[in-house]
Amino acid sequence: MSLFDPLVSVVVSLCFLIVLLYKRVNLGVVLNATAILLALIGVEWSKIPVIVYATTVDQLTLSIVLATFGIMLLSQLYKETKLVNRMCESLSRIINNPRIVISVLPAMLGLLPVAGGALMSAPLVDSEAEKLGLRPERKAYLNLWFRHTIFPVYPISQFLIITAALTGMTVTSIVLRQIPVVVVMVAVGYVVGFWKLPKSKCKDETDSRSDSGSNFKHFLVAFSPILATMVVAVCLGSIGLGLSKVGFDVLIATVAGLLVLTAISKMTLPIFLKPFRSWGIYGITAAAYGAFLLRNTMDAAGISSIFKVFVAGGNIDIILLLVLIPMILAFMTGSPSGGMAAAISILAGALVFSPKNASLIYMSSYLGYTMAPTHLCLAFTVDYFKTTLGKVYRYVIPSILVTYAATLAIYVLF
Repeated sequence: MSLFDPLVSVVVSLCFLIVLLYKRVNLGVVLNATAILLALIGVEWSKIPVIVYATTVDQLTLSIVLATFGIMLLSQLYKETKLVNRMCESLSRIINNPRIVISVLPAMLGLLPVAGGALMSAPLVDSEAEKLGLRPERKAYLNLWFRHTIFPVYPISQFLIITAALTGMTVTSIVLRQIPVVVVMVAVGYVVGFWKLPKSKCKDETDSRSDSGSNFKHFLVAFSPILATMVVAVCLGSIGLGLSKVGFDVLIATVAGLLVLTAISKMTLPIFLKPFRSWGIYGITAAAYGAFLLRNTMDAAGISSIFKVFVAGGNIDIILLLVLIPMILAFMTGSPSGGMAAAISILAGALVFSPKNASLIYMSSYLGYTMAPTHLCLAFTVDYFKTTLGKVYRYVIPSILVTYAATLAIYVLF
């Protein structure tokens, strides 16, 4: 016998989750602790060991957890081997326009899934933005916005991987629906970020042409581990062997990326072992497990049955649920993974997942998280550029509204 009915249990658990995230508790701890609390107050205690065991031995869960660990290891090794520096420096020399550099570099660094990673690109953006005479709030907006344009179509993004796994969709099927949205995001960022600016001066074309071949080679070599990971993930997810259903496509792709990075960087054993001493890599890995544990616990608690009744009776429009639940949760928690895990768990019994609604859940959560005041990238960027959240929001909120209009248009029309 559970202590509370399903609705009270989920409200208490979500409040607990939000409080912990506002206290800056690690996401891995938060998701697992929330699942445990929900189990204690919303599930018969005799069922708790069964839920934990079923989650732990599930093949999909294990694959996604290991792939998440591999992606975080790849990200950390990129920094430790200085490959990320080489990639950014060579790209900056190849591109002959400060506007494009500002647009591309944050997105390139967005390929490395580091919490608050906008700080990595902030100095680069600041340097290029000075050439254009940009104000601090516009610099902050450009750094934040372009860092986050890549994630909706990045096949080894943890957010996408977890969304695909929890909904039973392939990463590729979700990415394909979100390509037009990313095009809109890039266009909006460029228009809003560079509105009414004078034409920028380009670097010396003679010098640029003479070094372009060498710079491109350096960039390609430095980028090759990420490229290999993406290519293998997309190919394995598209050939129809069913690997994506058990998470093997991303796991194999991550291993491929690590092998390429090891081969080109000639890293030493101490460098390779250094990320294993960092709590961050284990925290994100624990968050992947926590997302599955929370979903299974919510299912056992009967949370989804509440919304199933409302949807079946026509009392609530399904699009409203797909939009509001993930967006509000992600905004309140400042976490796309937390918002998506909770939203998908709540909605699981109310609808049959498809690439169409999985994409809408993802984008709703993602855009809610992007503008959340607890979003680390936003907080760090505002602090770095010595501006205020209100000034940056004047650029962010219109961009979010246009992007969300595009998201809804794609959902309705296709």
